[in-house]
Amino acid sequence: MDAIRICLYVYAGVCFATWLMSVLTREYSWVDRIWSLVPLAYTGIFAGAAGFHDARLNVMFALVTLWGARLTFNFARKGGYARGGEDYRWAVLRGRMAPWQFQLFNIFFITLYQNAILLLITLPADTALKHRTSFNVADGILTVVFAAFLVGETVADQQQWRFQQAKRADLDAGREPAARFVTTGLFRFSRHPNFFFEQAQWWVIAGFGVAAAHAVPWTVVGAILLTALFIGSTRFTESISLSRYPEYADYQRRTSAVVPWRPR
Repeated sequence: MDAIRICLYVYAGVCFATWLMSVLTREYSWVDRIWSLVPLAYTGIFAGAAGFHDARLNVMFALVTLWGARLTFNFARKGGYARGGEDYRWAVLRGRMAPWQFQLFNIFFITLYQNAILLLITLPADTALKHRTSFNVADGILTVVFAAFLVGETVADQQQWRFQQAKRADLDAGREPAARFVTTGLFRFSRHPNFFFEQAQWWVIAGFGVAAAHAVPWTVVGAILLTALFIGSTRFTESISLSRYPEYADYQRRTSAVVPWRPR
Protein backbone atom coordinates (compact mmCIF):
# COMPACT_ATOMS: atom_id res chain seq x y z
CA MET A 1 0.00 0.00 0.00
CA ASP A 2 1.49 3.35 -1.00
CA ALA A 3 1.98 6.24 1.41
CA ILE A 4 -0.68 8.52 -0.03
CA ARG A 5 -3.34 5.82 0.32
CA ILE A 6 -2.39 5.27 3.97
CA CYS A 7 -2.68 9.02 4.53
CA LEU A 8 -6.14 9.02 2.97
CA TYR A 9 -7.22 6.29 5.38
CA VAL A 10 -5.86 8.35 8.27
CA TYR A 11 -7.71 11.40 6.92
CA ALA A 12 -11.00 9.49 6.79
CA GLY A 13 -10.52 8.15 10.31
CA VAL A 14 -9.61 11.53 11.76
CA CYS A 15 -12.57 13.20 10.05
CA PHE A 16 -14.98 10.64 11.49
CA ALA A 17 -13.45 10.84 14.98
CA THR A 18 -13.43 14.64 15.19
CA TRP A 19 -16.99 14.91 13.83
CA LEU A 20 -18.26 12.24 16.23
CA MET A 21 -16.61 13.89 19.23
CA SER A 22 -18.12 17.25 18.27
CA VAL A 23 -21.59 15.68 18.19
CA LEU A 24 -21.14 13.81 21.47
CA THR A 25 -19.59 16.68 23.43
CA ARG A 26 -21.15 19.69 21.67
CA GLU A 27 -17.69 21.19 21.52
CA TYR A 28 -16.35 22.03 18.08
CA SER A 29 -12.61 22.42 18.60
CA TRP A 30 -11.64 18.79 18.10
CA VAL A 31 -9.83 19.58 14.86
CA ASP A 32 -7.90 22.25 16.78
CA ARG A 33 -6.94 19.58 19.31
CA ILE A 34 -5.42 17.30 16.67
CA TRP A 35 -4.03 20.16 14.53
CA SER A 36 -0.49 19.83 15.87
CA LEU A 37 -0.52 16.01 15.84
CA VAL A 38 -1.94 14.73 12.55
CA PRO A 39 0.64 16.44 10.27
CA LEU A 40 3.34 14.55 12.19
CA ALA A 41 1.61 11.28 11.30
CA TYR A 42 1.30 12.20 7.62
CA THR A 43 4.92 13.36 7.34
CA GLY A 44 6.10 10.29 9.23
CA ILE A 45 4.23 8.04 6.81
CA PHE A 46 6.03 9.59 3.84
CA ALA A 47 9.42 9.42 5.57
CA GLY A 48 8.71 5.84 6.62
CA ALA A 49 7.84 4.91 3.03
CA ALA A 50 11.47 5.72 2.22
CA GLY A 51 12.60 3.57 5.12
CA PHE A 52 13.76 6.73 6.93
CA HIS A 53 16.79 6.63 4.62
CA ASP A 54 16.07 9.83 2.68
CA ALA A 55 17.80 12.88 4.19
CA ARG A 56 15.30 15.42 2.86
CA LEU A 57 12.28 13.49 4.13
CA ASN A 58 13.94 12.87 7.48
CA VAL A 59 14.65 16.60 7.89
CA MET A 60 11.07 17.47 6.91
CA PHE A 61 9.76 14.97 9.45
CA ALA A 62 12.07 16.37 12.15
CA LEU A 63 11.04 19.97 11.45
CA VAL A 64 7.33 19.12 11.48
CA THR A 65 7.88 17.25 14.76
CA LEU A 66 9.46 20.36 16.30
CA TRP A 67 6.57 22.46 14.96
CA GLY A 68 4.06 20.03 16.45
CA ALA A 69 5.76 19.81 19.84
CA ARG A 70 5.86 23.58 20.21
CA LEU A 71 2.26 24.07 19.10
CA THR A 72 1.00 21.23 21.32
CA PHE A 73 2.70 22.77 24.36
CA ASN A 74 1.28 26.23 23.67
CA PHE A 75 -2.22 24.87 23.03
CA ALA A 76 -2.12 22.76 26.19
CA ARG A 77 -1.05 25.58 28.52
CA LYS A 78 -3.94 27.71 27.23
CA GLY A 79 -6.37 24.95 28.24
CA GLY A 80 -7.14 23.81 24.71
CA TYR A 81 -7.23 20.13 25.69
CA ALA A 82 -9.29 20.69 28.83
CA ARG A 83 -13.02 20.12 28.90
CA GLY A 84 -14.70 23.32 27.77
CA GLY A 85 -11.57 24.46 25.94
CA GLU A 86 -13.49 25.28 22.78
CA ASP A 87 -12.31 28.13 20.55
CA TYR A 88 -14.35 31.18 21.59
CA ARG A 89 -14.97 32.04 17.92
CA TRP A 90 -17.18 28.98 17.38
CA ALA A 91 -19.55 30.18 20.13
CA VAL A 92 -19.77 33.57 18.40
CA LEU A 93 -20.47 31.91 15.07
CA ARG A 94 -23.12 29.61 16.54
CA GLY A 95 -24.94 32.71 17.76
CA ARG A 96 -25.08 34.03 14.19
CA MET A 97 -26.34 30.83 12.54
CA ALA A 98 -29.36 28.59 12.82
CA PRO A 99 -28.54 25.22 14.49
CA TRP A 100 -28.91 23.26 11.24
CA GLN A 101 -26.67 25.74 9.44
CA PHE A 102 -23.95 25.39 12.02
CA GLN A 103 -24.13 21.60 11.87
CA LEU A 104 -23.58 21.72 8.11
CA PHE A 105 -20.72 24.15 8.73
CA ASN A 106 -19.33 21.70 11.27
CA ILE A 107 -19.37 18.80 8.80
CA PHE A 108 -18.13 20.52 5.66
CA PHE A 109 -15.84 23.29 6.94
CA ILE A 110 -14.63 22.41 10.42
CA THR A 111 -14.34 18.66 9.86
CA LEU A 112 -13.79 17.89 6.17
CA TYR A 113 -12.13 21.08 4.91
CA GLN A 114 -9.82 21.79 7.84
CA ASN A 115 -8.71 18.17 8.00
CA ALA A 116 -8.11 18.27 4.24
CA ILE A 117 -5.80 21.25 4.74
CA LEU A 118 -3.85 19.31 7.38
CA LEU A 119 -3.25 16.59 4.79
CA LEU A 120 -2.52 18.95 1.92
CA ILE A 121 0.13 20.98 3.75
CA THR A 122 2.16 17.79 4.25
CA LEU A 123 1.98 16.62 0.62
CA PRO A 124 5.30 18.27 -0.33
CA ALA A 125 6.67 15.22 1.49
CA ASP A 126 4.97 13.08 -1.15
CA THR A 127 6.74 15.17 -3.82
CA ALA A 128 10.03 14.57 -2.00
CA LEU A 129 9.26 10.86 -1.88
CA LYS A 130 8.67 10.74 -5.63
CA HIS A 131 11.77 12.84 -6.41
CA ARG A 132 14.44 11.42 -4.13
CA THR A 133 17.27 13.72 -5.12
CA SER A 134 20.22 14.49 -2.86
CA PHE A 135 19.94 16.93 0.03
CA ASN A 136 21.41 20.15 -1.34
CA VAL A 137 22.20 23.77 -0.48
CA ALA A 138 18.58 24.83 -1.06
CA ASP A 139 17.44 22.24 1.48
CA GLY A 140 19.97 23.55 3.98
CA ILE A 141 18.76 27.11 3.54
CA LEU A 142 15.14 26.02 3.92
CA THR A 143 16.02 24.21 7.14
CA VAL A 144 17.62 27.33 8.64
CA VAL A 145 14.70 29.53 7.54
CA PHE A 146 12.18 27.10 9.04
CA ALA A 147 14.09 27.15 12.33
CA ALA A 148 14.06 30.97 12.31
CA PHE A 149 10.29 31.04 11.74
CA LEU A 150 9.83 28.45 14.51
CA VAL A 151 11.74 30.68 16.93
CA GLY A 152 9.69 33.68 15.80
CA GLU A 153 6.40 31.94 16.51
CA THR A 154 7.69 30.71 19.87
CA VAL A 155 8.61 34.28 20.87
CA ALA A 156 5.27 35.69 19.68
CA ASP A 157 3.26 33.07 21.56
CA GLN A 158 5.32 33.62 24.71
CA GLN A 159 4.78 37.38 24.54
CA GLN A 160 1.06 36.87 24.11
CA TRP A 161 0.99 34.34 26.97
CA ARG A 162 2.79 36.69 29.36
CA PHE A 163 0.42 39.52 28.46
CA GLN A 164 -2.69 37.39 29.00
CA GLN A 165 -1.38 36.10 32.33
CA ALA A 166 -0.68 39.66 33.54
CA LYS A 167 -4.08 40.82 32.32
CA ARG A 168 -5.82 37.96 34.12
CA ALA A 169 -3.92 38.73 37.32
CA ASP A 170 -5.04 42.37 37.17
CA LEU A 171 -8.68 41.40 36.60
CA ASP A 172 -8.59 38.82 39.41
CA ALA A 173 -7.21 41.49 41.73
CA GLY A 174 -9.94 43.94 40.72
CA ARG A 175 -7.53 46.21 38.85
CA GLU A 176 -8.07 47.67 35.41
CA PRO A 177 -5.42 46.23 33.05
CA ALA A 178 -3.02 48.76 31.57
CA ALA A 179 -3.94 47.44 28.09
CA ARG A 180 -6.75 45.21 26.90
CA PHE A 181 -4.80 43.53 24.09
CA VAL A 182 -1.11 43.05 23.41
CA THR A 183 0.63 45.70 21.30
CA THR A 184 4.26 45.33 22.42
CA GLY A 185 7.17 43.16 21.33
CA LEU A 186 6.56 41.50 17.99
CA PHE A 187 2.95 42.68 18.18
CA ARG A 188 4.24 46.21 17.64
CA PHE A 189 5.17 45.22 14.09
CA SER A 190 2.31 42.84 13.31
CA ARG A 191 -1.14 42.40 14.79
CA HIS A 192 -0.73 38.64 14.34
CA PRO A 193 2.97 37.71 14.22
CA ASN A 194 2.20 34.17 15.37
CA PHE A 195 -0.14 33.77 12.37
CA PHE A 196 2.61 34.99 10.05
CA PHE A 197 5.24 32.58 11.36
CA GLU A 198 2.79 29.67 11.35
CA GLN A 199 1.99 30.13 7.66
CA ALA A 200 5.61 30.85 6.79
CA GLN A 201 6.75 27.50 8.21
CA TRP A 202 4.40 25.61 5.91
CA TRP A 203 5.53 27.65 2.92
CA VAL A 204 9.03 26.43 3.77
CA ILE A 205 7.76 22.83 3.81
CA ALA A 206 6.30 23.51 0.35
CA GLY A 207 9.75 24.79 -0.60
CA PHE A 208 11.24 21.37 0.14
CA GLY A 209 8.92 19.95 -2.53
CA VAL A 210 10.19 22.55 -4.97
CA ALA A 211 13.80 21.70 -4.06
CA ALA A 212 13.11 18.01 -4.66
CA ALA A 213 11.25 18.36 -7.97
CA HIS A 214 13.33 21.31 -9.30
CA ALA A 215 9.97 22.80 -10.29
CA VAL A 216 6.85 24.14 -8.61
CA PRO A 217 4.69 21.05 -7.98
CA TRP A 218 0.94 21.05 -7.44
CA THR A 219 1.51 20.18 -3.78
CA VAL A 220 2.09 23.88 -2.98
CA VAL A 221 -1.73 24.09 -2.96
CA GLY A 222 -1.67 23.14 0.72
CA ALA A 223 0.26 26.26 1.69
CA ILE A 224 -2.01 28.36 -0.53
CA LEU A 225 -5.19 27.02 1.10
CA LEU A 226 -3.69 27.40 4.57
CA THR A 227 -2.98 31.07 3.83
CA ALA A 228 -6.55 31.53 2.57
CA LEU A 229 -7.85 29.92 5.76
CA PHE A 230 -5.77 32.29 7.88
CA ILE A 231 -7.00 35.31 5.92
CA GLY A 232 -10.61 34.44 6.73
CA SER A 233 -9.76 33.51 10.33
CA THR A 234 -7.86 36.76 10.86
CA ARG A 235 -10.72 38.89 9.58
CA PHE A 236 -13.22 37.06 11.78
CA THR A 237 -10.97 37.32 14.85
CA GLU A 238 -10.42 41.04 14.30
CA SER A 239 -14.14 41.69 13.87
CA ILE A 240 -14.65 40.20 17.34
CA SER A 241 -11.77 42.20 18.82
CA LEU A 242 -13.12 45.41 17.30
CA SER A 243 -16.57 44.78 18.75
CA ARG A 244 -15.05 44.32 22.21
CA TYR A 245 -12.36 47.01 22.13
CA PRO A 246 -13.11 50.22 20.20
CA GLU A 247 -9.46 51.27 20.56
CA TYR A 248 -8.51 48.26 18.43
CA ALA A 249 -9.35 50.37 15.36
CA ASP A 250 -6.39 52.65 16.11
CA TYR A 251 -4.14 49.60 16.50
CA GLN A 252 -5.34 48.40 13.09
CA ARG A 253 -4.52 51.76 11.51
CA ARG A 254 -0.94 51.88 12.74
CA THR A 255 0.10 48.19 12.68
CA SER A 256 0.53 45.75 9.82
CA ALA A 257 -2.11 43.01 9.83
CA VAL A 258 0.10 39.92 9.46
CA VAL A 259 3.48 40.53 7.80
CA PRO A 260 5.80 42.22 10.35
CA TRP A 261 6.50 45.79 9.26
CA ARG A 262 7.40 49.11 10.85
CA PRO A 263 4.47 50.81 12.61
CA ARG A 264 2.74 53.67 10.85
